Amino acid sequence: MSKMKQVIIGAGIAILTMGSAGVNAADGAALYTAKMCQTCHGAEGKAPIMGMYPKLNGQNKDYLVAQMKDIKSGKRNNGMSMAMKAMVANVSDAEIDAIAEYLSKVK
Repeated sequence: MSKMKQVIIGAGIAILTMGSAGVNAADGAALYTAKMCQTCHGAEGKAPIMGMYPKLNGQNKDYLVAQMKDIKSGKRNNGMSMAMKAMVANVSDAEIDAIAEYLSKVK
């Protein structure tokens, strides 16, 4: 493999890992807004716009992570999960974790 290919591959790997490694729980609140979660679940996950949407604040982090991942993968396909599937399609696992961490701490 040429030096140039090694540099390009190495740079690509570095960029990919920087994107997910830089996400932490402190980013959860910002991600919640940036990913448009408040559109349906309300500010801080406290006030869903419809009764069929769940309140998310104070939920168990592992539960929230599991639900978002199941919706994203298609494993969960009941209720409003089809609408949610589109919303989580471009949310990384690290971002899901950060959002869930944030929501689990909102009282």
